Parts: sequence; structure tokens; C-alpha cells
Amino acid sequence: MYALVDCNNFYASCERVFNPNLRNKPLVILSNNDGCVISRSDEVKAMKDLPMAAPAFKWEPFFKERNITVLSSNYPLYGDMSSRVMRILEQFTPDVEVYSIDEAFLQFKGMDHYDFNDYGEQIRHRILKWTGLPVCVGIAPTKALSKVANKIARKFPEKTKGVYVIDSEVSRLKALKWTKIESVWGIGYGLQKRLKAKGCKTAYDFTQLPDDWVRKTMSITAWKLKKDLEGISKIELDEPTTKRAIATTRSFERTYSDINNIKERISTFATSCAEKLRKQNSSCHMIMVILSSNRHKKDAEQHRAKAMVSLSYPTDSSLIISNEAVKAVETIFKSGINYKRAGVIVMGLVPTYNHQLDMFQKENPKHKPLMSAIDGLNKKYKDYKIKLGNQDLKRTWKMKQERLSPKYTTNINDVIKVK
Repeated sequence: MYALVDCNNFYASCERVFNPNLRNKPLVILSNNDGCVISRSDEVKAMKDLPMAAPAFKWEPFFKERNITVLSSNYPLYGDMSSRVMRILEQFTPDVEVYSIDEAFLQFKGMDHYDFNDYGEQIRHRILKWTGLPVCVGIAPTKALSKVANKIARKFPEKTKGVYVIDSEVSRLKALKWTKIESVWGIGYGLQKRLKAKGCKTAYDFTQLPDDWVRKTMSITAWKLKKDLEGISKIELDEPTTKRAIATTRSFERTYSDINNIKERISTFATSCAEKLRKQNSSCHMIMVILSSNRHKKDAEQHRAKAMVSLSYPTDSSLIISNEAVKAVETIFKSGINYKRAGVIVMGLVPTYNHQLDMFQKENPKHKPLMSAIDGLNKKYKDYKIKLGNQDLKRTWKMKQERLSPKYTTNINDVIKVK
């Protein structure tokens, strides 16, 4: 059996754990730079007026009129709360696939005689008690069906108490006939159109299509999804894999026309990529730097450019990657342009301790112990105390966050004091 555990309105729920005054009140969370709505509480969803991804500046009057609390996204808090939830889930089974920041798949092997409804309630109760976060649990014989079960648990909280189990043919068919085709996990807009043209309105209709037709006209992935919905497990838990490329891209909190400001941002992005490389024990052969102006300002001169740097030897050193990325910026920067977005991508990844050596050039041997020391200190002190000299020493990311809540669990200065 599989389970999908999904945190309800995760970002909003994290904020409510540490600020009970927000409970049962309309609340929305904004994206990077306070751009658009990325999370809504149930109270806001019930209004049926505010869509996801709504630009914040356009909906400001609506927020005030409906007394909606608006907060900036607090990713250090959300990331820490997510890791707490995932550690709790590992107490119920060793087979856990973290699917996103707020949901995970669990596989229960050798547990055929368990009361899964009771087990789901235990999961839900423990997470709520230990973190304060409400979750819904869907349990079924396959991953795709567990997704369907989770949607039912979320849709009918009073009847299901947040837990729904598909454990019979009757419950499977009933669930599939209830699920609209556009709500099926893994079916995107393009596939929706093709299936609706074929007369498929529900997940049940999809399972009635011939296997051969699905494989020939769609894909092996669509066929596996169909079999999963039929109760025949074809989609397994994903094993952790090493990324083939690592990117750090961000929009600036405002436009920059000064190359020195842009160099500082690129250095920070490059350092972030290098840290991610070291976490997965990889080194890179190539670095791509991207720079673009604000495409929404139609009346302003536009410029988008990218530069590729090939290294003589693979490296995971922040010093080398940052230095090369900053040099690359100089080749694509155009004076007089207001730049809004930049990014660094490292590619050509190879294992750090198993790659082809170069006879004439190699990395300074002092870099490895230096990077190890920096990573250790940054991990210990969390707030990234050690940076390169050309980085902003005060902030990790320069983002517009005018409504940011405290970092309750990751900054000692923001820990709640009980009087």
C-alpha cells in the first residue's frame, strides 16, 4: 500500500503555528519579491474571487476590503517545518519519497494486515501534535490512487476526518468516477484535451480506454498511470538521483543598471550553485550566466543575454565558480539597460572524487579543505556567516519582503519568548 501525506495550505499553516491570531482568518502568502499569491487559506478560497498567482499590487484594494492578512514568503521557516514533517513520516516507514515541500509518498511493505485507516489517523495526529500542522492522508494500493484518496480526504474533512483509504474495488471505482480528468495526477493540459476529445470526463473513463491505444497514441508514462489507476502498481517510489545541472536564478527586488550591483548578485548565485554541488559530491565543467531586463516594461529598452564558460578542469570551489561567473557578466552586460533578473547554471557535472584529470591544469589543493571548513561553519551557524568578499555581507538574497514574519525556528533572535 501507498500513502500520500499532504500538508493543508502549508505556507499559511506554518504562519498560524507561531501566530495563533491568524487562525480562522483569511490569509494569503506572496511569492518572491512580494509578486503574486502562492498560498491561500481556506477562508480566502471560500471567497472564490481571488485566484492563485494573482498579482499582489492589482489586488491590494481587495485585500483591504476583505480584511485579508498578507505576508511575504518565509522560506527558512517553511523549509524547517517541512523537514520536521518528513522526519516524523520516517517513523512510520523507511520508504519515504519527498515529493515537494509539503507532501510525500510513503510505501508500506509487509504491512498487509494493518488497519490503514487507523494508521493514517496516527500519522495525522502525530504531525499535528508535534508540529501544529494539519495534514490529509490518502492511502491506496498505488501511488496514483493514493493521490485520488488524498483529494477525497481533503474535499470531505468532516466525513473522512482527514484520512481516506481505497482498499476495495468498490471504493476504487467510486473514487475514480468522482475524480474529474483534469484533477488526475500527471495529466497536463495537453493530455486533458486529447482525453476529453476521446470522451473521457473522469479518471474512470480514462481507465476504460484500451491499453494498446494508450501506449501507441500517448506514451508509456500515460499507460503506467492508467494501470496505476486500475490498481496495478506501475509507478514506483523515486530513488534519490544526482542532478545533471544546478541553477540559481532570481528576480532582483528592483532593477539594476550598475554592473557592480549585478556582479554582487551573480557572485551570490554562483556561490549558491557551488554549495549545492558540494552537497551532492559533484563538480562542474561548464558555467552559464544569464542576464535579462524587465520584459514587462514594454516602453524600456530590452536586453537578454547569456554567456557560457568552459573550465579546464571540473570544480566545486565557490572561489573559482564565482570568479568565472563574474568575468562572464562583463562580456554580456550592456550599459544603459535596467536589469531585473539574473541567474547562474552549472553543467557538465561529474563525481568530485572520480573524474578525468588534466595533465597541465588542476584546482588549487587548498580549495578543498577551505570549502569544507566554510560549509561546516555555515551549517553550524545557519545564517551563512562566511561569504566571499564581493558578496553582500548583510543579506543572503536581496528580495522585496515588506510583510515578512519572523524566522521562528531558524534564527535565535526570532524564537518566541514565553512569559
